[in-house]
Amino acid sequence: MEKFGFSISKGRQINYDLNDRRIAEFIIENEPSFRLCIACGGCSASCTAGNFTQFSLRELNILISRGENDVPRNDIKKCMLCGKCTLICPRGVNTRNVIFLAKQAFRKFDSYAI
Repeated sequence: MEKFGFSISKGRQINYDLNDRRIAEFIIENEPSFRLCIACGGCSASCTAGNFTQFSLRELNILISRGENDVPRNDIKKCMLCGKCTLICPRGVNTRNVIFLAKQAFRKFDSYAI
């Protein structure tokens, strides 16, 4: 088969009914400001861990909100809880507490302990 310089990517559809939203619900229950996130990326731009690793708090917030917990489960360990993201957030999201609560939620709901 000839290659024409491109390939067709596998379709990516999100089935929200099958996703596990317990982590997001736990965070929202204990830190309501999580709902205010507009995914502007300010937290990721100011993140020290993100400058040295493949860590993006913006991506984690989006994935947790969707109930897609596989990537956040592993990446959340990279956060140093320095709080720069909380200082920069234009919406006042307590991102540091969101990370702390997410770690608690993964311990509580997952069979994979952090």
